[in-house]
Amino acid sequence: MEIAWIGTGIMGAPMARRLLAAGHRVHVFNRSPEKARALAADGASVAASPADAAKGAEAVFIMVPDTPDVELTVARIEPALVRGQMIIDMSTISPAAERAIAVRLKQLGVDYLDAPVSGGDKGALEGTLAIMIGGDEAVFARAKPLFEHLGKRITYLGASGAGQMTKLANQIAVALTLEAAAEAIRLASAGGLDPARVIEAIGAGAAGSWQLNNLGPKIVAKDYAPGFFIKLIRKDLRLVTEAARNADVALPGLALMTSMFNSAAALGHDLDGTQAVAAALDRLSSVK
Repeated sequence: MEIAWIGTGIMGAPMARRLLAAGHRVHVFNRSPEKARALAADGASVAASPADAAKGAEAVFIMVPDTPDVELTVARIEPALVRGQMIIDMSTISPAAERAIAVRLKQLGVDYLDAPVSGGDKGALEGTLAIMIGGDEAVFARAKPLFEHLGKRITYLGASGAGQMTKLANQIAVALTLEAAAEAIRLASAGGLDPARVIEAIGAGAAGSWQLNNLGPKIVAKDYAPGFFIKLIRKDLRLVTEAARNADVALPGLALMTSMFNSAAALGHDLDGTQAVAAALDRLSSVK
């Protein structure tokens, strides 16, 4: 299959590599060209622009940071699109923006899915991502064989925007579970315990979670290398706040985690992994 992949960052690059490994012909573009060129060794062809990447592709994947980035990407590829092409946005952005893009592209005869993911860079590398899809169900059926190279839990949620709304719910659970893991580790350390052994003990029980078992050891080691940036979870929680306001829903845990991740950013951790929220917790818990 002829595929375009736009956005070859920490998540996009390994996902594009998985499609290349499956035998697809992948044309890549990234606004930092060196990140796209790194995929040439895997067999990708590097496009000079998003429109060049999209030209002639049966499926065009987008994996960029925020709502304005997706909107700009769609605007830049739109002149090159033809009836029957399929655009799949795997970024995490506003559900309302996805619905608006889907309506606009439908007028061109171009199909559109929102398909955000969860699982971090580890899931992208191993092809074990959770993928949440919104859009026309028949288009989802066409895209599903491609999704199967990228993820293990592939769920169709409903009309355009449904994938993004599901991802926003996911991010609340991720953020609060990470805070719980960080606080458990902090208490264990303060109580004179070996936090690594505590993770081993409680990670197999009712307290076990992806955040505790995968990011807990990194918190103990103060390894803040990014699998998912603090700056991006802050963006996601901004989107959650907007969605909650529109739905007239109070989410007190969301307010707490927005504050915690903002504190981590203020301490210089915006380009570190989300586990660096533990650094903010350490600072706050040391205040007497």
